[in-house]
Order: sequence, then C-alpha cells, then structure tokens
Amino acid sequence: MKFHPYFLKRRQETDRKDILSEWIIRVITNPIREEFQADGRIRKWGWIEEEGRYLRVIVLPDNETVFNAFFDRRFRP
Repeated sequence: MKFHPYFLKRRQETDRKDILSEWIIRVITNPIREEFQADGRIRKWGWIEEEGRYLRVIVLPDNETVFNAFFDRRFRP
C-alpha cells in the first residue's frame, strides 16, 4: 500500500489521525461498495466495527495508492 502526498498531509488533521492503516487495508481488500469516478479513482467503503462507522477510502487507478480516507457520515449501504 502506498500513500499519495495529499493523503499524508490530510492524515495529520484531527478527524483523521485515528484512522489505522489496518482499517484502510481492510476496506481496500474487502469493500462493501465500490464506485469508479470519471477521473479513474476508485471509492471504496467498509464498515469499521471498532469505530461503529463506515470508512471511505479513495484509491488511484492503480488500486494501491491511497489518495484519501475518512469516516463517511452520509454513507448508507
């Protein structure tokens, strides 16, 4: 798993500091939903039992580089 510089910067924000790499890997490898964006990026969602929330992970077209990750309050499966 690789991280885009944008994500490394955003990961320092208070609301994202607690997102574990383990959770990101879990969502990338076993998403409950995937959507492809027009720019080639892929949105993936997964349930994080430990937090009781859905995590959205956005990866680049290589399906390996994490562009962004955050808890998505609006997501409904």
